[in-house]
Amino acid sequence: MTETAPTSSPSLLRRLAAMLYDTFLVVALVAVVNAIALAVVVRATGGEQEVLSAPVVQLLTVTSVFGFFCLFWLKNGQTLGMQAWRIKLVDYNGNPPTAGRAIVRCCGALLSAACLGLGYLWCLVDRNHRYWHDYLSRTELILLPKTPGKKPG
Repeated sequence: MTETAPTSSPSLLRRLAAMLYDTFLVVALVAVVNAIALAVVVRATGGEQEVLSAPVVQLLTVTSVFGFFCLFWLKNGQTLGMQAWRIKLVDYNGNPPTAGRAIVRCCGALLSAACLGLGYLWCLVDRNHRYWHDYLSRTELILLPKTPGKKPG
């Protein structure tokens, strides 16, 4: 796909549903990672939990979130939420994103959210239905066709 090629783009509602699914997974992942880190620190320091400072927790959180999205996007272009809603991340040529594009997309998504969500809402007015971080990473979301399910019996 080229930058101007028409694609089947997922609706905002479908995108939000996939984000909601992934949010539940990411919150659970971050909770587990931080609980393990806290347990390691408590065991190593004999109970001095203050050692696990806010910057360490923030670094673990950001690393966990970036890792979640980047690993799924690199594997097959889809997180679990995206799989459930038939959304796939591809570059402008229709290929799965590279590691560099995935990292840029994560950083851009933070920027999109930090601007009061305007980077996400941009897809409502953009003719290509892309977010700001799609343009930054030269990627786009496409809607996959329905696959016929197996009939019981």
